[in-house]
Amino acid sequence: MRRLTLVLIAMLEAASLGSSMAVGGTAAPPPEQLAREGSQSFQQGAFEEAARQWRAAADAYRQADQPLRQSDALTALAQAYLALGHYTKAAQQLELALALIQPSGDRLRIATVMGALGHVYLESGQQQGAADYLAEGLALAKQLNNQTLEAIIQNNLGTLHAWQRKDTEALAAFTESRRLAEAATLPQVEAQATLNVGKALLKLGRIPEARSFLTQAEERLRAMPPSHDKAYGLITLGLEYAELGARVADEREHLLALAASALEGAGEAGKTAGDARATSYAFGFRGRLYEQAQRHEEALLLTRLAVADARKVDAPESLYRWLWQAGRLLKQQGKLEEAMASYKQAAGIVQAIRPELAATAGGPAGSFRESVGRIFFEMAELYLRLADKAEYALQAHIYYLDQALEAVELFKASELRDYFQDDCVDMLRSRETKLKEASKTAAIIYPILLLDRTELLVDLPNGRLHRVTVPVGAERLTQEVRAFRRLLEKRTTHQYMPHARQLYDWLIRPLEPSLKAFSLDTLVIVPDGPLRTIPLAALHDGKDFLIRTYAVATTPGLTLTDARPLRRDDAKVLAAGLTVAVQGFSELPYIESELGELKKLYGGRTLVNEAFSSAALGKELSDNRFAIVHIASHATFGTRPQDTFLLTFDGKVTMDKLNELIGLFRFRDDPLELLTLSACETAGGDDRAALGLAGVAIKAGARSALATLWSVSDAATSELVAEFYRQLRNPGLSKAVALQRAQLAMLEDPIGRHPGYWAPFLLLNNWL
Repeated sequence: MRRLTLVLIAMLEAASLGSSMAVGGTAAPPPEQLAREGSQSFQQGAFEEAARQWRAAADAYRQADQPLRQSDALTALAQAYLALGHYTKAAQQLELALALIQPSGDRLRIATVMGALGHVYLESGQQQGAADYLAEGLALAKQLNNQTLEAIIQNNLGTLHAWQRKDTEALAAFTESRRLAEAATLPQVEAQATLNVGKALLKLGRIPEARSFLTQAEERLRAMPPSHDKAYGLITLGLEYAELGARVADEREHLLALAASALEGAGEAGKTAGDARATSYAFGFRGRLYEQAQRHEEALLLTRLAVADARKVDAPESLYRWLWQAGRLLKQQGKLEEAMASYKQAAGIVQAIRPELAATAGGPAGSFRESVGRIFFEMAELYLRLADKAEYALQAHIYYLDQALEAVELFKASELRDYFQDDCVDMLRSRETKLKEASKTAAIIYPILLLDRTELLVDLPNGRLHRVTVPVGAERLTQEVRAFRRLLEKRTTHQYMPHARQLYDWLIRPLEPSLKAFSLDTLVIVPDGPLRTIPLAALHDGKDFLIRTYAVATTPGLTLTDARPLRRDDAKVLAAGLTVAVQGFSELPYIESELGELKKLYGGRTLVNEAFSSAALGKELSDNRFAIVHIASHATFGTRPQDTFLLTFDGKVTMDKLNELIGLFRFRDDPLELLTLSACETAGGDDRAALGLAGVAIKAGARSALATLWSVSDAATSELVAEFYRQLRNPGLSKAVALQRAQLAMLEDPIGRHPGYWAPFLLLNNWL
């Protein structure tokens, strides 16, 4: 449910929208009427209609050369776009409104638009932009002594602090908003602020105070006439009562009854106001309460009512929730085929509205995986159940296993797009090749992490999909992975070994009989979540590491951008790196020998130290067609692509900039074959950072990438990378086997045999 924390009516009053001014010669209906009708439509939850009416009002004011009235209509239009989840459109209207207002010096309107822009940035998860605009708007509102606008902006500041998990600051902002709203006689804003004070107190664990404020909020909300704001206020109240019930065990039943009553009141308010969106949420959340109480029949009835109302107003942001909920309930009743139909509809909607969901996934602290990823994994689990039922019908059994993979693959593609904040993955899939068609000497292992178990699906050269179930849930597996990664980086101890063996027993040993039936030289892992943060090459069977038996490659999905092997003849190389300390990063003296060995083997262009500037890198990449780009410099992969960069002599190249430079290759007939980042690092417990590393080849338009999970001494890095390139000269070896041989060479070295030195090197995407 979207947080419509700007109370539109108050905003419009602050900006004086809808005054009785006449516009000569304007055809009926006049813009004032259109503006009033827009407000009415908005309060009924008819956001598309409100947008149409406010857009028409803005156009009429523009034609009449009334820039201030036009700006007011655009400010209102932005709120309709915001309610529909169209953040870019909302921001565009407000930027235009601000440009129209500023020549007039009308500080009230400027403050109003600043506050609205802060709200848009808040809803789209852009914390810094929200903070800047809200601060400017609040400063102006205080100068004007406009308590209405102050109260609204303070409420939004409280929401921003809550998203940032600054709960004490959030409480202070909500409390101030409540005080100002009371002084300005703004019952809607006061009710919302009172409710938010209760929410903040609940987060802080101040249960008795939280309950008192929730009770006060209920009194104020119940006293309001039926409206959009009343309905959403009661919905939020119902959810908070349910949360309180989870915290206060001895009053749980009573508090859940209060939650159900608040949601029922929300439905009545929404119905009276003609707001089908609100009634959809009210029915849906009541259904969730009944689902949690194991009253599945009643829950399903309410959920179907929620679906019907969401369909009436074309509200995909709520419809997917209720279809998902219906799928869960039908699954509980054993109606697996009906459940699957509901899940598939929900997943389809999520795919369509992914950018909006990603932006509001529980605020900036949330993630696409946490908010909606479970839909896809529950759908995969349901397909696996259907596969169990079809065990003796071979074709159906194989079909359901394939569909389980596709369900998780849909999620992975969306998650990768979410991380990079664009749809480059879809564009690059135009030349995709199924993994199973790429090699007859590789097996593809696809772990699916579920709450109660781990499913291992392995694609074998005979075209059959083999399935093994391991009775270890995602939480336990994640704990083991975290411990393994942490201890593996300690290169002076062997404390990692018990975890290396345990993970081998869970992830590889169950597959050994199937793997040994074929002449395999490579295992391709399609990891998920925490498994992206560890090198599976370092798993141990009790006698030796996995890398001794198989080359190991990693790919983020079921398809490759291009499945052709590396063309070794006349491979043009660009090698760049830093040996000196710059910008607070340490020197890398062995890089010089690494780059020298690469030049000896392949020739090509070399940029070192001062010559390795961002501009020089860009010029080389734009002017030449390289098969291999090798960058030996500090690089970091963060939770967000904005935190991801590689170091040049004069600055940092972000992932977006790298994509811009190397992405030039993706439109050529001979795209980049291999991108090597030989000194990069991801945080041990950061799955999203590892997701960025896994997707670097796709984002950059390269067929393959060689990168490290953590920073290794530059002496060890230079030695391994040089050996990799020497092996790569052999046309009979795949890139994966070339890396394996380089890792085995280091494993034989008494100094470098610890896996902390050789294991973090990952070959990503195309391993051929």
